[in-house]
Amino acid sequence: MKKLSYICFVTAMLAGCSSEQPAGSTVSEKPQETNLVQLTPAQIKNAGVVTGKAELKKIASVLQVNGVMEAPPQSMVSVSVPLGGYLKKTSLLPGMHLKKGQLMAELEDQAYIQLQQDFLTAKARLGYLSREYTRQRELNQSKATSDKVYQQTQSEYQSQQVLLKALSEKLRMVGINPNRLTENNLTRTLRLYSPIDGYVTKVNVNIGKYVVPTDVLFDLVDPRDLHLMLTVFEKDLDKLEIGQRVVAYRANQPEKKYPGKIIYIGKDVTDDRAVEVHCHLEKEDPSLVPGMFMNAEIEVQIKEAYTLPEDAIVRYGNKQYIFAARDSGVFEMMEAQTAASEHGFTALVPGQTINPENQTYVTRSAYTLLMKLKNKEEE
Repeated sequence: MKKLSYICFVTAMLAGCSSEQPAGSTVSEKPQETNLVQLTPAQIKNAGVVTGKAELKKIASVLQVNGVMEAPPQSMVSVSVPLGGYLKKTSLLPGMHLKKGQLMAELEDQAYIQLQQDFLTAKARLGYLSREYTRQRELNQSKATSDKVYQQTQSEYQSQQVLLKALSEKLRMVGINPNRLTENNLTRTLRLYSPIDGYVTKVNVNIGKYVVPTDVLFDLVDPRDLHLMLTVFEKDLDKLEIGQRVVAYRANQPEKKYPGKIIYIGKDVTDDRAVEVHCHLEKEDPSLVPGMFMNAEIEVQIKEAYTLPEDAIVRYGNKQYIFAARDSGVFEMMEAQTAASEHGFTALVPGQTINPENQTYVTRSAYTLLMKLKNKEEE
């Protein structure tokens, strides 16, 4: 029994000793993360890593807005006829381009013939009344006729002058030159010509349809003076002023820019707390049409700041980083606070760890360093 107790005691002692860590042993620890990455000259060359100083540039902060292209009222034309008639001929389709003075349509109606007849009849009678007025004036001066007859002739002559003038203007409204109208060139056709250089947006008639003066036959637009109408929310209104620079672009062609400037800021706030801002584009573009949706950036403030190319700034997680160049191909990843971006450069916000004026940074292939650093941490 004594021998059995001794064996149990020794076994318990050995078990207790085995649970403790021997004095000379080491415990493996998880390697600590580092923000340093080192490349050999060959790796730097192959990766295309380029370093340089931050550049002092004037950077404008921008306001991102949306809008549509629209034509001002003076660039939109609704074509009607001054007299009713049947549409005899037209070849217009929406989207067609027209030159000023180009024939758009022909109409027919007996009212056109009647108007020309009335003009020629009034013109002939005016010739007779002119001679009669001259004769009565001479007779009245010699007292061979009474003042009443002379005054009646004078009144008829002047009334006929007014009638002929009115009929002349009516002819001009339907496109007929009264000075060239004779009994030999009467026409039953009214011809409509384009009043502007532009495009057809709507065709509201067809061959054989009878139209009246209140009907709109065609809608035209002159694209040379299209405006960009932007929607800016009330909270951003104090950032805007006339003459500010605007850069517009289409959602499917963001690389194609349309520069312009603000020419008018609306004074009426809509129900959704927005204001209309009108902009004039510097260059015409036939591909832009009224109603086209556009994105735009408004330069609201210009500051001078130290900047780096956009390729120098990497994003990891929810933060932005840049790489500062150290000695012997060593680069340190540093968190960066950025401001506005413009023309491929981003402004840096100076801080305790970043001094853009004195440090050298990686300006190209910064993502290559980020990938190497993160792969190193995972090993």
